[in-house]
Amino acid sequence: MAIDRPADGAEEVVKAPRARMTGAQRRLQLIEVARGLFAERGFEGTSIEEIAQRAGVSKPIVYEHFGGKEGLYAVVVDREMDKLLEMVTSSLTKNRSLYRIQQVALALLTYMEERTDGFRILVRGESAVGDNGDTRYSSLLNDAISQVEHILAGDFERRGFDPALAPLYAQALVGMVSVTAQWWLDVREPAKEVVAAHLVNLCWNGLTRLDPDPVLVSSDYQEAAPKTTALEPGTGD
Repeated sequence: MAIDRPADGAEEVVKAPRARMTGAQRRLQLIEVARGLFAERGFEGTSIEEIAQRAGVSKPIVYEHFGGKEGLYAVVVDREMDKLLEMVTSSLTKNRSLYRIQQVALALLTYMEERTDGFRILVRGESAVGDNGDTRYSSLLNDAISQVEHILAGDFERRGFDPALAPLYAQALVGMVSVTAQWWLDVREPAKEVVAAHLVNLCWNGLTRLDPDPVLVSSDYQEAAPKTTALEPGTGD
């Protein structure tokens, strides 16, 4: 029987065996696959069978890494919380107040843009253990509020304002950014930089001093010295 051989000068094609994933690589793959499914269908609507099928593994592999769907869901949520908190926290430790407010808005919008599945999981309000799932996102917002409150208290003292009002302003600022960001997640217009600039415009200038054409500032932005101090109720027109 004749045996086909490659023609002169032709290279024989040899298929290399597919490389096996390490345990760490497989775990990360399962987390990424599960994140997409949990965001799309929710915790209850997602099964271990679907996760395993989409990852190209058997169900026992998923159980081996996470113990079950609840364990996998908890890992996905914890990773997203850590990622978002890292982005928000790092933005609150750089430069002066205006730039920090800007970076907080951009950090949240960037996280939502790059990790939409993760954000939808955080705000979905589901839990794998029966408690109120949205407490995780609320906890993250409370952490951000606490840090913003600390920053504002220092700024208020320097400007001669009452630092006792810092918690009120911190709630207002973080709430405004958070709610606007959730709206932007669905519409995706205008660009996140434009959204951040207008959020900072409202935060910084207030409704009576809105800049008609706000732009983002650079990291070396220098704040102008305040010309007036806040008036107590009833002391002005």
